[in-house]
Parts: sequence; structure tokens; C-alpha cells
Amino acid sequence: MALRHCRAVYFDISGNIVDSIGPGCYEGGREDGSHAMDTKQAIAALAALAQETRLAIFRMLVEAGPSGLPAGIIAERLDMPASSLSFHLAHLTRAGLLAQERQSRSLIYRADFAATDALVGYLTENCCGRGAASCLPRMQPATMQPVAVRTLATRRKRR
Repeated sequence: MALRHCRAVYFDISGNIVDSIGPGCYEGGREDGSHAMDTKQAIAALAALAQETRLAIFRMLVEAGPSGLPAGIIAERLDMPASSLSFHLAHLTRAGLLAQERQSRSLIYRADFAATDALVGYLTENCCGRGAASCLPRMQPATMQPVAVRTLATRRKRR
């Protein structure tokens, strides 16, 4: 998962970081075939998720898995008018977190798991000075507890 030798930080006139990956990385992505997320994409994704309704929609679609959900079902589950839902779905889609597909008369929305992985990778790629992922605790998605803590609790129950 190492990036090609194109890592650099680019600044705009005000001194803000504009991009942290050089232009050579965009063409081929990472050596393993996955695509790195740039700073602007990460900011757009995080901004889209920083709203309660959009976060609920995204989590619902992650839970639904690769099959996704029709917009009508999402609106029904969130008890939301179609116009409001459409606004939030469009925001998440523009941020690259959702994929949309028309099936007959329905629009099916799915979480883009590759984009989600890229976002998490972007946020953690420099963990421990790029030493290793071993500095991060492995998390159980359902409980969001570190694996070691859960194992210790299990051992205590068995005694």
C-alpha cells in the first residue's frame, strides 16, 4: 500500500494546504491498484458526513451493504420528505460517498465502500510516523471496542 515516490505538500497563496499528494499519483494511484484520496476529497467527504441527517443516511446505506436501498425506503425509514432527502443524497453523492443507479423507476443508492476505505486510509496513513498499522487498535465494527479489550472481557466471563 505504499505510495509511489510522489509525496509532497502543496500550499496556496494563503499558506493553506491544498494537496498532500503530487500530481504523478493521480494517474496510477497506489501500487496495489487502489486510489489515494487527496485533501480536497477528504474535506468534502468529512463535511458531507458532518451533518446529522446525512450521517444517518450514510450509516443506513453502509448497513444495507452492496445492494443499497431505494430512495423511497430511505425516506420512509427516516420519515423525511422526498425533497429534503434528495438534497442530502445529492450532497453525499457529490462528496463521492454514495453511488446512484437507476433500476426501472427507482433510484438505488449505495455506500461507495472504496471511497470509504480511501477516506479511512487518508486519515490514518501517517499513523505512528508511517511506521506500521500496528499502532492502531483493531476495532470491531459492531461494538467499536478494541479487540484486545473484548477478548479480555470474554476471558473473565469464562472463569
